[in-house]
Formats: sequence, C-alpha cells, structure tokens
Amino acid sequence: MPVMYLARIAQLAGGKLVQGNPETLILSYTFDSRTVSPGALFFALKGTRDGHEFIQDAYKKGAIAACVSKEVKGLPPEFGLILVDDTLKALQNLAAKFLVESRVKVVGITGSIGKTSTKEFTARLLSARFKVLKSHGNFNNQIGLPISILSMDGSHQIAVLEMAMSQAGEIKRLTEIAPPDVAVLTGIAPVHLEFFKSLEEIALAKKEILDGAKPGAVAILNGDDPLVRKIADTYSKGQIIFFGTKKEYPVRAEDIEHQGLDGIRFNLVYGQEKAEVRVPFLNEGLVINLLAACAVAFSYDLKLEEILPALSDLPTIEHRGELIKLRDGIKIYDDSYNSNPVALAGVLKSLGQIEARRKIAVLGDMLELGPQEPDFHREVGKKIPEYGWDLLVTVGPRAKYLAEGAVENGFNRDKIFSFLEADEAKSGLKILIQPGDFLLIKGSRGLALDRIVQFLKKEMED
Repeated sequence: MPVMYLARIAQLAGGKLVQGNPETLILSYTFDSRTVSPGALFFALKGTRDGHEFIQDAYKKGAIAACVSKEVKGLPPEFGLILVDDTLKALQNLAAKFLVESRVKVVGITGSIGKTSTKEFTARLLSARFKVLKSHGNFNNQIGLPISILSMDGSHQIAVLEMAMSQAGEIKRLTEIAPPDVAVLTGIAPVHLEFFKSLEEIALAKKEILDGAKPGAVAILNGDDPLVRKIADTYSKGQIIFFGTKKEYPVRAEDIEHQGLDGIRFNLVYGQEKAEVRVPFLNEGLVINLLAACAVAFSYDLKLEEILPALSDLPTIEHRGELIKLRDGIKIYDDSYNSNPVALAGVLKSLGQIEARRKIAVLGDMLELGPQEPDFHREVGKKIPEYGWDLLVTVGPRAKYLAEGAVENGFNRDKIFSFLEADEAKSGLKILIQPGDFLLIKGSRGLALDRIVQFLKKEMED
C-alpha cells in the first residue's frame, strides 16, 4: 500500500487538512470500520449508513486519520482529519492520482459474464513475468476499485482491475479513475435489463471501457459475441485482439473435448504457437474466460512457454464453478454466486455431459431481467431436458418459469421440486439426494443459494 504523508494525501484527494500532524504517515486505506488496521486512513462514505457514524469505532481499532465531509468532534487533536466536499470523490481522486504517479499499467476487464474468472486467470498468467495487483474479491465498483488501487505497493507493474456496472455511465467513471492500457470485454448478455431497454443498450454501456481507454490501448474482445464484434467496428485507438473459437482469431481454442469430471482438453492457438491444454473446468464458459486472459498475456508479448505452467495451476474461485465432493459419491458443482440466461444455458449444456447416477439441476431465480423475465426463464428451462438432466429443483418465485419451460419441452413434471427460498430447499434436498448424484447449484446472488451449498457440505462431508 502507498505510504504517504497526511498532507500529501489531502492534496491529492482535493481536501484540506483541518486536524492532525501533516507529517503523519498513513499505512493503509479503508471505508469499512470492520477492516481497520493500525495506521489506517478511514473514508467516511455516505451510503445506506453515514460513515461519519463509524469514525469513533475506526479510531478505537487503530485508524489515525479520517477523510470527512462535515465537522467531527470528540477525537484527540493528533487524530488527522481531511475535510472534503464529497468523501467518495476524494477517495477516487486519491486513487486516480496515485495511479498516475505510480506509472502502473492497467488491465480493465468488463462484460456481462465471466469478469471475475477472467480477472483471476489474467493475473495468474501475467504473474509469470510481472508483479501484478488484482482487484480484491468483487471490488469492482466506484468504491471497491479505488480501494484496490490503494493497496498497491512500489513493486507492482500491472493492475488487473474488474469494472462492473448496473447503469450507463458507471464504467465511464471507473475508466476516469483507472484508464486501461488494455481493455477486455468478455461478452454481452441479458443482465440488468431492469435498467436497460435492450441488449444493445447494455452493449453501449459496456463499450464505455473502450471509450475511456488510453490512446493506443489494446482492446481484447470476444469475437464469438456478435454485439462485441459490432462494438469492435467503432474502435480505432489501438490494436484489437480477438479471442474465441473461430479460425481467424489469433488467440483461440480448437478441438474442445469434454472429459467428464477430468475437465476439458483443447488446443490453444496463441499467435503462431499451439499447444494442447488440459484444464480442470467442467464448464466450457470458463475456457472462453481463459482465452481472454491468454489474449491479455499475448498483448504483453508473453511467450506460450511462459504461460503454460500457469495454465496447469489456475485458481479456483469460490461459488463460481467449484467442484465439491461429498460422501457416497455425491458431487456438487457450486456456481451459486450469480446467474443469467446465457451463463445458465452454457453451464447446463457443459455439465449435462457429465456421467452420474442422476444429474440434478438446482436453479434459482435470475434477477434484474426486466419485463421479459418469464420468457428468459422459460427459454432456458427448455434446455433442461435437451441437455440430459434428470431432476429439476427450483428455488424462488421466478424459477417456476424454468419449470414451465422444461415441461413444455417434454420434461416429466413429477421430476420437478419447487421451493420458495434457499432455507426451505436445504431440508428438501437432504431428503432428495441419493448416492452417486451430481448437482448443479446456480442462481442470482439475491437467492443466496450458497447457503444450500454450505448446508450440504456440513451434512454430507466425505
């Protein structure tokens, strides 16, 4: 983390030091009083709760200064106070100016699906040659991104930053804080349609990462996605590198072969080089995310021989495609972090090829899909019998439309079990599951299907 004098921080943040020693050294930065460490600067942000209410708590845990937008009393005179008009903008200004001074290169990653997996894979591949910082967890918004930047130290050369949005203009602001040298667009899918009128509007909002990229920035684009290809036609700042499965792409996967629980084998074409790759993924969608990461490595001139060791040691990401083995040969594919129609259809197809006594799809609502919500659920539901699933368990009021779609396409209604919420589904699944079963658990975050996963792990640990 950048160690800076309090006076310097006040200057970069656009504020005024109204209390404390200007030469106080700040060791870390946070907006959450629960994560305060000794020597921290606490940003009193205003959200559902006013961060100013937690300054005393931050002080007791070791914070030595706070960035505030109003007068604060009851603190010792040595406690630093930086007064600003807007604490969020101050946090963003500080991160943006520190990033400029650090001269660290930025890889910005956005898209409707696969952002976090792509971020993790990209950081892993680039670390073969560079010292890499990556966004923490899902720190991908206007608060989390600057906090991630402020966790850098002087050894970092590249920052791999996830950039998320739910409304137009949000990625634009993120690129103002951290303009990418390499901008990655993983794909466009029907998410957040509650806030957008069409997929085209979502595509325009995602395009903000290219609009906000630096002059000469490399665009890493999913060539298999028609809307992304359309966006590519307007990009003229720098080189475009397409990834995907078509022969004209410089980074692509050929001869993809599912090998059951052993994962997926494919030939990775990497410019003029090629190698057979075996990855532990069960979901082919993760291969596409890995190709995006390979394209970033390609843009930084890493050789295939440099990234091959990393390809055999890729990180697993909690609740985003973890294979969990329980007793009696029961297995869970935990993809409970989130869901949308494209991602769900893809994982149903990939995992439908797994051999198991019974394949059980435990599927929750897909949220924020707007007026066409029932139709999106029905269309994905039709895939359930097509891809060879034996039982369907729905969780949530919207997931009934998944069941309707499955039945419309010939699925036996007697093999459908429905629950209103995750806690209700837990006990039902405990009774339903038999030795040798394979379960896919997937739904939007608001359904909290991870609680089902944790419950089954506890009850059926091997």
